[in-house]
Amino acid sequence: MKKLFLIRHAKSSWQAPLRDYDRPLMKSGIHDAHLVSTNILNDIPKTYLMWSSAAKRASETAIIFAQNISYPIESIVFKEELYTFDESKLEQIIKSCPNDYDNLILFGHNEAITNFVNKFGNILIDNVTTSGFVSINFETNNWNTIENGKTIKIIFPRDLK
Repeated sequence: MKKLFLIRHAKSSWQAPLRDYDRPLMKSGIHDAHLVSTNILNDIPKTYLMWSSAAKRASETAIIFAQNISYPIESIVFKEELYTFDESKLEQIIKSCPNDYDNLILFGHNEAITNFVNKFGNILIDNVTTSGFVSINFETNNWNTIENGKTIKIIFPRDLK
């Protein structure tokens, strides 16, 4: 069985005149990332691989989650190609995960995350919110053959406030 944990980056700031890629988290986004990450401790397996978009808001979110779930920050794999809003590209990246890992935690961007969750999970979600967490299990031993997963858990910051 393969288990995928998708997290949309936390709320980011539009105030500074920066490229989209370089936008940092807002104070409320930092708070929400801490809130969700401290509430998923029982849902995270003992061993997993953690990948994140290299965009500032996603990498900052991944670091917050890593700190709160006791994952070594230096073990996070920051991938430029995860800076995508296209679910087909996201699907290709996930399907490239090495099969020696049964569990993948991934930090990325919308629309890719919401569309991926709706294509591969069995619960329709209108919008995976910022700092949103969705876990999907797949009855396969090969990442490249994932399909028709079962949505196991959905946590949005508003559910915890």
